[in-house]
Amino acid sequence: MRLLLVEDEAKMVALLRRGLEEEGHTLDVCARGSEALAVGAPEDYEVIVLDWSLPDMEGMTLLRGWRDAGVRTPVLMLTARGTTADKVLGLRSGADDYLVKPFDFEELLARLEVLRRRGEAKDGVVRLGELVLDPGRRVLRIGSREESLTAREFALFSALARHPGEARTRARLMEQTWGPDFHGSANVLDVYVGYLRTKLERLEATNVTLRSVRGVGYKLMVASPGGRAE
Repeated sequence: MRLLLVEDEAKMVALLRRGLEEEGHTLDVCARGSEALAVGAPEDYEVIVLDWSLPDMEGMTLLRGWRDAGVRTPVLMLTARGTTADKVLGLRSGADDYLVKPFDFEELLARLEVLRRRGEAKDGVVRLGELVLDPGRRVLRIGSREESLTAREFALFSALARHPGEARTRARLMEQTWGPDFHGSANVLDVYVGYLRTKLERLEATNVTLRSVRGVGYKLMVASPGGRAE
């Protein structure tokens, strides 16, 4: 997952960074609310982990601002306040979950995974490392850079992206992209894979590649954080 941590306690940041990166996640950190507000696209993160008390503002104020701006990224609130009233306030302010300090790291991981799945089910967004497929706008994006997709490109990329690492047959990809009654040349699939590869190159999406599988079709490969998909 790509995560945003908004937390000012240095020891907590160090522990979470080490643990989350060891689990293969990518972590960006902001120590102040003003830094988090300056983040260009909080929607690019799969989950935001937000501390209740920040040096320059309450985490709740930051959260309400995001929600008012239409940011739907799942937010896990961290706090030392464990009363029912505090939990209710956090949830009503837009938090998706609430974790009281001190907490078990394994519980944090489990809650993050649940929130990731919930977020994907809610908006249909597919995240492949740093690369995001946004069905609502029909674009591929990395950070602030975007590539628009035609209807056919979107259908083909979606068919591959929802099964990363799996070889998808040419017949199945053709059916999902052009429908069961398509009678044109099968070479059109290779042409559209070429279009998608070009757009991935323009985005510099080095962690994602569309690989030919001899005698079968194609598969989409995603590299681990910091790696490169060959």
